[in-house]
Order: sequence, then structure tokens, then C-alpha cells
Amino acid sequence: MMNGFFTRLGALVKKEFTQLLRDRSSLLIGVVLPIMLIFIIGYGISLDVKKVPTAVVLQDTSPTAQDMVSFMNGSDYFEPRYVTSMREAVRLMDARQADAIVVVPPRFTQQLYQQRGQVQLILYGVDSVTATMIKGYVESGLMQWQQWMSLLAAADMGSVTVVSRIWFNEANTSTWYFIPGIIVLIMSLVGIFLTSLVMAREWERGTLEAIFVTPVRVLELALAKVAPYFCVAMLGFGLCLASAYYIFGVPVRGSLWIIILSSMLYLLVALSIGLTISALTKNQFLACQVSIIVSIMPVMMLTGLLFDLRSVPEWISAIGYVLPPTYYMQLLKTLFLAGDNWGLIVKNNLILLGYAILFMALAFKVTRKRLD
Repeated sequence: MMNGFFTRLGALVKKEFTQLLRDRSSLLIGVVLPIMLIFIIGYGISLDVKKVPTAVVLQDTSPTAQDMVSFMNGSDYFEPRYVTSMREAVRLMDARQADAIVVVPPRFTQQLYQQRGQVQLILYGVDSVTATMIKGYVESGLMQWQQWMSLLAAADMGSVTVVSRIWFNEANTSTWYFIPGIIVLIMSLVGIFLTSLVMAREWERGTLEAIFVTPVRVLELALAKVAPYFCVAMLGFGLCLASAYYIFGVPVRGSLWIIILSSMLYLLVALSIGLTISALTKNQFLACQVSIIVSIMPVMMLTGLLFDLRSVPEWISAIGYVLPPTYYMQLLKTLFLAGDNWGLIVKNNLILLGYAILFMALAFKVTRKRLD
């Protein structure tokens, strides 16, 4: 009994690998697409606002005032343009040649030593997110200057001492935050897209019906279909992982083996979802559309990739916590940036294992039902 099972399964797996090697489109989806996506999204999406055109109105030209705004000079985050009047600065902002105006009043140095120094910051508020980021950059630069001045002239001038530290992202770059999420997006897209599209094509051609007149069983066929695309998707994952570490400089503070094993488990979930979609649709075009909707939209909007689930309405957060990618997202971000949090690792992997069993059983049931 078991010998026949493994003989049929081995023959089917060999057939699927042969077909995969002949089908260049599947190799492109599984290997080339992941590396393209991580490069395009990794370089193209960032929450950092850089090269901010900033008009600096130095109405006080003293060395102290000039030293205070010197943090903008040579910075990757600012492109300062020193002007002589507020009117010129406003003109630059009206012409969209400045996103911020920093105004140093005429008696700034004198007021500073009287412990009432003020600097005016005017922001172009059409893009509120960008304006908020710029405000944070300017305030951070001024605080660092105040810290330095408090060490040099603590007895002569008032200052505010701020101790700032960024946990798990000391580089203060959104790339470290985004790359693990991009890997989740790629694994979801490739895993679901590969199996649903390829299987739907075989439904259209009648290949599966022809196979099922033989002694091959649904379980054997499902396992044979998953095996080659699992290997291709893991190859794509390996390329993404290498790119994250060597090209984007994302640290891997957790166990590499746990990252790989968790990714393998999540990939089984994604492949099972793809099998279910193909069995339900039996049409390449429809399977393609459903796969994109199921993989891209939820991962982008409801898993914490772009928005913290704690900051969205509770009903949206509840939907997010129903989705398997949410738990894989938490795992990757923690393993990359924080390290081995065993409570989270065990809990989320058990949840992913449950989803893998659920969707594999669902794919098996739907495929068998449709063949009956």
C-alpha cells in the first residue's frame, strides 16, 4: 500500500520537476520576480524624507546663530538655502522650491542667553506626513546642538538635555523596517500566484482529469504539485534574504535557521491557498486576479507592513489578526531586528502550522469535490 503511494508520488514529483524546468514562466515567477521586487521596492519605498529643500532666514548673523543651523550643512536630509529676508523664503515656498522655512530672529543670541531663545519653523503642510517628518528632523538637529552647547556653556545659557535612543533600528532608516515586510509580500505573492496559475492552466487544458483516470490520488497529486514550486519559492526567498543582509544591510539578530524554518512553514500556507484558488476557479485569468487580490492587498494594508495594527480601528485590526501573513510578518521583523523571542516564535509558528493544515485540507477537499 505504502510502496504504491511513494512510487506514484515519486513519479508525479519527477514529472512536475521536468515540467517546471521546461516552463520558463514559472521559473521567472519563482526566482526572477522575487529579486526584482525586493530591489524595486527596497530602493523605491521609504518613509525617510531626504534632501528637504529648506529656506533658512538668518536675521541674526552671529556665529552662535550660524552654528545652530549648521546641522543642515552636508546632511542627507536637508538642502538648505540661505536667504536674507522672509519675503524671499515665502516666495520659495510658494514656488514649491522649499518645504520648510527656518527663521532665526534678529536678537536670537541675546534671547538665548536670557533663556528665552526661539526659532520659528514654517512647514508646507499639504503633505502632512512629510511635514511631520521634517519637523522631527529639525527638532532633532536643534536638540543635538543644545546638548553640545549645554556642555560648553552650561553656566551661561539655558538648554534642554534630551537623551535619545532608537531601539532595534539604530540606523534610523525605514529600510530596516520595510525589508522584512517586503519579503513577506514576495513570499505571499509568489507562493499563491505560482500554484494557482499553474494549476488553473492544467484545469483548463484537462490535464488533471486525464491524470485522475489513473490510480493517482488527490493527496499524491497535491503533494507532487507543491514540491517543485516549494523549491523554486525557497530559492527566491534565499535570494531575498541574501539581498536584505548584504545589499540593504538589514541585521539578522535572530536564528537564521528559525527564519528559514518559519519561512518554509509560511510558504506551505501560501501554496495551499494557491491550490484552493485554482480548484475553485479552474481559470487562469480568474485565478490570477484572485491571487493578486488575496496576496498583495491584505499584506500591504492589514498585516502591519505600512500601518501599525494598534493604530487602526479595532475591527480592521481584528481582520488583520485573522490573516496568516500577519503572524509571519511579526516573526520576520522580530527575528531580523530584535532577536530570538521564543514566546513569539513558538506562538506564531503554531498558528502558521494550524493555517497550513487548514488550507491543505481545504485544498484537498475542494479538489476532490470538483473531480467528483
